[in-house]
Amino acid sequence: MPIFGLGVWQMSEGEETEQSVLWALEAGYRLIDTARLYGNEASVGNAVRKSRIRREEIFVTTKLSPTDFFKVRAAFQRSLDKLGLGYIDLYLIHWPIPLMKSSIWKHLEKIYAEGLVHSIGVSNYNVTQLEALHSTANSAPAVNQVQFHPFSYKRELLDFCKSKNIVLQAYSPLARGKRINDPIIADMARKYNKTPAQVMIRWSLQKGVVPIPKSSHRNRIIENANVFDFQLGDNDMKLLDRE
Repeated sequence: MPIFGLGVWQMSEGEETEQSVLWALEAGYRLIDTARLYGNEASVGNAVRKSRIRREEIFVTTKLSPTDFFKVRAAFQRSLDKLGLGYIDLYLIHWPIPLMKSSIWKHLEKIYAEGLVHSIGVSNYNVTQLEALHSTANSAPAVNQVQFHPFSYKRELLDFCKSKNIVLQAYSPLARGKRINDPIIADMARKYNKTPAQVMIRWSLQKGVVPIPKSSHRNRIIENANVFDFQLGDNDMKLLDRE
């Protein structure tokens, strides 16, 4: 799985999603994250095909909607058909539920065993929920996708996931833009000659987390990916940890 990607949450089906994914792929992104709840799986699939990049070079994630917990196989097939890409790279349970956790995971394990999806995982799970899943699962989740940024630093969850070889993936790594003008981050951006968004994304990367920032603006899509030519110092990382 690539260590960086594009999220398409709150992007409308059609031109907005297709164009954003095409811009991202053109800029070097190779991970695209969607979900049945987002309503734009078909547009993601269309963009991947239009890009003419080999399918095996692009990692596509989608998710099982909470409304589909009683029809997992049909929901997976619907997402597979909408994407139209032959297979799904990663399929996640979008939200934890208090009932039927183990039976839903068993359905995902069966789909995984059939080779229709290359990896399975979860989203929005805390440590307790992951421990409960581990106690009954035959296959451990490959990924746990959660909101993660300097203002929502889930240290315990990150440590637990690392101990279990679960990749922690960060949605909303820019705090949905609400903290982009934080003075500490702004000072750091000036220090490294980067934008505040790039500083926040770099923080996630250095934590060993896979950030998937969302943007439908070409310049921001390019900007968000320009984070591999600098590194935050240890003191700056610690300063952001305390945010």
